[in-house]
Amino acid sequence: MAQAKNGDKVKVHYSGRLSTGVIFDTSEGAEPLQFKIGEGTLIQGFEEAVVGMSPGESKTVEIPPEKGYGLYREDKVFQMERKDLPEDIVPAEGMALEVCASNGVSVPVQITDMVGDTITLDANHPLCEQTLIFDIKLLEIVEPGKTEGQ
Repeated sequence: MAQAKNGDKVKVHYSGRLSTGVIFDTSEGAEPLQFKIGEGTLIQGFEEAVVGMSPGESKTVEIPPEKGYGLYREDKVFQMERKDLPEDIVPAEGMALEVCASNGVSVPVQITDMVGDTITLDANHPLCEQTLIFDIKLLEIVEPGKTEGQ
């Protein structure tokens, strides 16, 4: 039976949970997730877990932070002045915003502190530092990738 490999476009159903049992994402009850293995559109550990699976196979994998959303980085925390926010935004701790980085890419951030007119923003992913547990079922290999020599 065929096994998923880098370059294959696949469809999977999955549920992701934390070690506490809290489910943070799932495709159950929705369309399956379709992606191309090796493109880097998903976290590294998830893509690696699908490699070698056959259609119809299910597995549970534990993904460490290094292969998930990473470790907490202080360099992703920065401050800005309240006056630099658009006028229609009323900032509050915990609020999620998007800021435009110097390279033009939108980056999701969360307001973590407000002191006077200074706002602290954190661009670390909310699931950084977390070990993630995924239940994955490979439904099908939609489009096999080409291997060398083909």
